[in-house]
Amino acid sequence: MTSIITNNAAMAALSTLRTISSDMETTQKRVSSGFRIEKASDNAAYWSIATTMRSDNKALSTVKDALGLGAAITDVAYTAIENSISVVDEIKQKITAASQPGVDKSKVQKEIDQLQDQLISIAKSAAFSGQNWVYHQVGTNTVGTQAIVGSFNRDNAGNISLTTLEYNTGSSSLIAQTGTTNLTTTGILTKIHSVAYTNSAGTVVNGSAATSVIGLDITNLTVDQLSLALAATESALKEMTNAAADIGAVNKRIELQKNFVENLTDSIESGVGKLVDADMNEESTRLKALQTQQQLGIQALSIANSSSESLLTLFR
Repeated sequence: MTSIITNNAAMAALSTLRTISSDMETTQKRVSSGFRIEKASDNAAYWSIATTMRSDNKALSTVKDALGLGAAITDVAYTAIENSISVVDEIKQKITAASQPGVDKSKVQKEIDQLQDQLISIAKSAAFSGQNWVYHQVGTNTVGTQAIVGSFNRDNAGNISLTTLEYNTGSSSLIAQTGTTNLTTTGILTKIHSVAYTNSAGTVVNGSAATSVIGLDITNLTVDQLSLALAATESALKEMTNAAADIGAVNKRIELQKNFVENLTDSIESGVGKLVDADMNEESTRLKALQTQQQLGIQALSIANSSSESLLTLFR
């Protein structure tokens, strides 16, 4: 039946055209934004996962910055210890030279004084971002455990936590003071080392050094006392070497963790992309097909609308 009131063919063509236009709008949004899922209404589950993982990735980016800061702090501490080892080596050489008969110990001590001042300068200068792992003062910068944020974690239940890399700066403390007074129990260079040494008679003796490396004054020391000072200096060198090894290990751990966080960030970003990113090849092909369908739909609607015009010929 042909009716001028109800044009079923035109309504069908219009419905098809509406569907094509809606699909075109969706595809055009995907092409312009690059996202297959941009809003929660597109796919609530995938959108929720992607939003959470993007937030976690931002936290991991902050962790990466924190690890970079930690690496800088450990680098400075290691440099200070390494340079201090070189200076203490020179002090050791001066003590050995002073042990020779006829050497003017007071002149050698003047050189040692300069080297001791250099050790203090190195330790005080080894600060980065307000942290100094080799120079400590009671009440201002005390020995203790320093924590570096190492990772951001989310478990299966959605609970979050932080992983930290910890280091006790007591192991790397070179100089420890109360005000301007050197502590004799802490600080590798300020404490008195209990050592075994060989006296002038060739006998191994257990004893304690009368002074620390920083407080050492060889001007009036006897041969036996010089041997004791030499043994104490060697003991300090061993402790400094161990401290440098500890700092180096921490620095390596930070570097490994930083690389892991960078790779993890890339993996999460890639995973989120697989969930919500649009396949541009697929979307561009679909857009071309929809454009063709739209043109055909418009033509079909035009044909359906023109059918009623043919009725006019019956009334002529």
